[in-house]
Amino acid sequence: MRRRVQVSCGDRREVPVATVAEQMVEVLRQAGVERVYGVVGDSLNPVVDAIRRAEGISWVHVRNEEAGAFAAAAEAELSGRLAVCAGSCGPGNTHLVQGLYDAQRSGLPVLALASHIPSGQIGTGFFQETHPERVFTDCSNWCEMLSTPAQLPRLLRVAIQHALGSHGVSVLAFPGDVAALPAAGPTGTSHFLTEQAVAAPPWSQVQELARLLNAARRVALFCGAGVRGAHAEVMAVAQALNAPVGHSLRGKEWIQYDNPYDVGMSGLLGYGACHEALHSADLVLLLGTDFPYDSFLPQVHTVQVDHDATRLGRRTALELAVHGDVAATLRAVLPLLDAEKDRSFLDGMLSKHCRSLEDVIGAYTRDIEKHLPIHPEYVASVLDDVAADDAVFTVDTGMNNVWAARYLQPNGRRRVIGSFLHGSMANALPHAIGAQLACPGRQVIAMAGDGGIGMLLGELLTVAKHRLPVKTVVFNNGALGMIKLEMLVSGYPESEIDNGDVDYAGIARAMGIPAKRVAEPGRVREVLAEALERPGPALVDVVTDPNALSIPPRITAAQLKGFALAAGKTVLSGGVGRMVDLARSNLRNIPRP
Repeated sequence: MRRRVQVSCGDRREVPVATVAEQMVEVLRQAGVERVYGVVGDSLNPVVDAIRRAEGISWVHVRNEEAGAFAAAAEAELSGRLAVCAGSCGPGNTHLVQGLYDAQRSGLPVLALASHIPSGQIGTGFFQETHPERVFTDCSNWCEMLSTPAQLPRLLRVAIQHALGSHGVSVLAFPGDVAALPAAGPTGTSHFLTEQAVAAPPWSQVQELARLLNAARRVALFCGAGVRGAHAEVMAVAQALNAPVGHSLRGKEWIQYDNPYDVGMSGLLGYGACHEALHSADLVLLLGTDFPYDSFLPQVHTVQVDHDATRLGRRTALELAVHGDVAATLRAVLPLLDAEKDRSFLDGMLSKHCRSLEDVIGAYTRDIEKHLPIHPEYVASVLDDVAADDAVFTVDTGMNNVWAARYLQPNGRRRVIGSFLHGSMANALPHAIGAQLACPGRQVIAMAGDGGIGMLLGELLTVAKHRLPVKTVVFNNGALGMIKLEMLVSGYPESEIDNGDVDYAGIARAMGIPAKRVAEPGRVREVLAEALERPGPALVDVVTDPNALSIPPRITAAQLKGFALAAGKTVLSGGVGRMVDLARSNLRNIPRP
């Protein structure tokens, strides 16, 4: 858009004047944004056109805005930078909600651009009218409406810095007609603060932490995603205290590798001796975890360390709350610790951890090369073997969470992304799209359930359109497996959980994606390896056993009531892959008389 301005007496010339949409795109570029995920629509047209004409930023066309928000979340997760998604007025932007909830609960810097109906029609019940400034308040840290050009670029910069500073979602809503108006002033530049200060704990809290740790004879550590970057410090504290180290699902990738103190995972998907270690300890030290399942925590004799003070004491009563970065806190307290010479608690937990894995390791792994349908545990184990050392796994909610928790082995380079806090279905494929675009040189593997991939099946078209080298492995048991299990343990007969016998490989091939369907266990390794090695996208549809985690037929009422803690013992602990080897290896560290 151009306007004529008088620049000097007798001299007239045309000077380009940016539109509001062009200013938006320029500010996004200043923030380092390289792509925007979404579906085009009339109220978004000014923004889409501005992106088309801009350098260094592109529009990523997805089939559902929900997938665009998931993809942005995965990009933010892997890059640590701001990621952006967009939706047009009404149904377009309300589709974003699911993925934005996921990003918000995972603490990821995501900006959503939610366009609105024409400004003159707001409040009249116009076609596709919603209230985005209300809709998104619960799934964001910041949500405001841009009403006039004069509010830009300031308001967008506030939105971006809020997402970066609060590690959460910002939503900027704007009428489509306002986006097409001339900008009110120059865009200018502004620096965005992307690296934040490390929260150092108060010295008084460090001293009290040391006192409590030194006074306890048996200390257990429980680690969450907040121990990222603190592996060495956690190992040093565990060594000084001879403390077993357990972890949550989100903490697994950051703490399980190179860990001679590992006693497994707690929670509904847990395994090993973690639960017993936490409940047998004189003092439990929670490190960087907001573990939501409070019934798995002992609720007594607990200390918590977290950089976010609002999380302290949220899940359990505390003897001490320590506000600080985990690594910084542990570095501060280490010199104050008295070395614990008695290893009996640690060694006992390591032994129980190993035995618990050995007792159940064959539950679903006997005769795996003959068993039909294929054991899903076997598929996950093989996938772990053939995947790259720096692979990024995206994992559907449901049974695939179980397989990822027990079979994907962390090494400090691999990443595992899922909807682990929001628990949304169908996240694996759209997460993989964002992960692949964020990390084009890395192997990205979507571990999809047939229920999940069926829900957002159209995103295979997104993979095909952009020729993304995403490798999709469908664990196809023809059922909503986790829901089936939940029904059984609650005493309900299974109902409406049947997905049918669907050939997802055939569907993928029709979309132009190379794909194979596997029903024989002897072909699993060959087909998976071939798919991972080939360039471009690929899909492997594996027909797996729908009864892999069925409840034993003679389970008692008391066992049903205690399922949340016992997790069906052999059933839910069955098959934990090479973790038994890790446990056996750790046992070698136990001094022998």
